[in-house]
Amino acid sequence: MGSVEARGLLRRAVILLICGLLSICPAAAQSGGASYSHTDITTTTTTVVKSGPGFLKAICVNTPATGGTATIYDSTTASGTKIGTITSDASTTPGCWVYEVQFRQGLVIVTATAAMDITVSWR
Repeated sequence: MGSVEARGLLRRAVILLICGLLSICPAAAQSGGASYSHTDITTTTTTVVKSGPGFLKAICVNTPATGGTATIYDSTTASGTKIGTITSDASTTPGCWVYEVQFRQGLVIVTATAAMDITVSWR
């Protein structure tokens, strides 16, 4: 390993140590680029994505459906603390909504009215 490469690795380690101690680093930086799990939902249903604490990275609408909704809860049931709602219509373009939020109880997605194809990225 060359001295330039070693200095780069040392610099990154020091930065991560400092910002980790001050709790100012993004979660991915603290974990060295943590990977995410994913759940694909294609029907109108209640999906318990994860029980217990975790992190919601993003929800991607792959195939919009007119009138489709996805309601996101910090819970293990279809109620509780609402994180957000995504509503789809005829003009919705497929895309991702980045949340980057922690949940404490669990992550539940309720899809209703019309079936959209969505992918939830979480850990």
